[in-house]
Amino acid sequence: MSLPFTPDEFFEVFAAYNRSLWPFALVLWLYALAGAVVLARSRDRGRFLATLLAVQWAWAALAYHATFFSSINPAAWLFGGLFLTQSALLAWFGVVREQLHFSSTGSQRHVAAWMLIIYSLIYPVVTQVEGHRLPEAPTFGVPCPTTLLTIGLLFAADPPWPRAVALIPVLWAFIAGSAAVLLGVHADLMLWVAGAGLIAYVLVQARSRVRAGIAPHAARR
Repeated sequence: MSLPFTPDEFFEVFAAYNRSLWPFALVLWLYALAGAVVLARSRDRGRFLATLLAVQWAWAALAYHATFFSSINPAAWLFGGLFLTQSALLAWFGVVREQLHFSSTGSQRHVAAWMLIIYSLIYPVVTQVEGHRLPEAPTFGVPCPTTLLTIGLLFAADPPWPRAVALIPVLWAFIAGSAAVLLGVHADLMLWVAGAGLIAYVLVQARSRVRAGIAPHAARR
């Protein structure tokens, strides 16, 4: 698969983003850290965490895709639209309808949740360790750590939750995961793991609900 930009152009976008918006990247990282603390200390702060994710996706749509990435890739406008759609879905289901509820412990899914949440928070450090140096290195508020944080929090969301909020994160996990191979951002390999894991988790939950629905009917016969 060929890309409409070179690796140098791709990393220059991050450099421009970091030079212009680094204070906001720091604020978004602190906001995400606060979300992790809230999750750890409270059983359910669904509206707070859904708002956190909605803000992160809207920021990535407007500040990264529309403002910077669109300068080298026309598809960034489509990506920005997807990210704004995800922000709206999180706001609708999580803030308005309060259908996203979170817990921090209790099952194996929480192990996956915390692994991804922590990984998203140390993502800027991981990119530094693998050889990408500031200002060209990906930091926070850009699409990949946002997606990892979101999938982590969806693992922490108590079922059932609206599966519509998982579609775009999974899609982006496989689109952007290609950067791990094509552009040498090996930190993004985790996107494929996260996306595949979330698909498997959603399928298992759907199967469990089907069995739960069939069991009472079978018992009556």
